[in-house]
Order: sequence, then C-alpha cells, then structure tokens
Amino acid sequence: MSNTQSATTPVKLDQVFMALADPTRRRLVRMLAEQDRSVGELAEPFEMSLAAISKHIKVLEAAGIVARRIDGRVHTLTLHPEALSGALDWILIYRNFWQRRLAALDDLFTPVEDRPPQGD
Repeated sequence: MSNTQSATTPVKLDQVFMALADPTRRRLVRMLAEQDRSVGELAEPFEMSLAAISKHIKVLEAAGIVARRIDGRVHTLTLHPEALSGALDWILIYRNFWQRRLAALDDLFTPVEDRPPQGD
C-alpha cells in the first residue's frame, strides 16, 4: 500500500472499514481519541494478551488510522483521524439518501392540511 493513496481510494476505504469492523479496534480508536497512549496503556483494560492487542494495532496502522512513535522501548500510538475522513464521506452520502427517502415517506403520511405552505 502506497502512502500516496488518499483516504477515498477503494482499497484504503476497505481497509478503514475492515479495521473498524472489530469492537476491540473501535475501542482502541476511542481510547486514542482521548489521548496518545503506549501499547501497554492500550492493552491494560483488555482481557487479552499483549500479542493479541499488538495484532489489532497493526491492523489500525495498516489502515492509517493510528501511527506509532518509538522512544526506546516505549511505543506510543497517536490517532490519525484524517484516515477516517473517506469513511465519513462515504457514510454521509447514504445518510443524505436515507434522510431524503424518510422525508418523502413522512410526506406520504402527513395529511395535506398539516403540511407547511410551499412557496409560489
């Protein structure tokens, strides 16, 4: 995967959604949204091995959602929210689609006399 690919390329978008499909990884992202953390700090609340947490972190890194900084033996992770922008854009397309559909459905069930007046 090239670093030059944008967050909206199909491959990158697939990686982001795959990374976020797992509840453990979503929790890791939520923790990193609060502040940067070491791998040990991230692993602490989970009932799984450090090796298992490391595998989850590698998936998030491959998707570009987190970045690792190494200082001696301490690996600190930082959230890169811009990697999520392509996923957000994709979701917003469908959010707007469903809002229009639901508004049209609402119009079907709203009596004509209860509808707001339309401009001429």
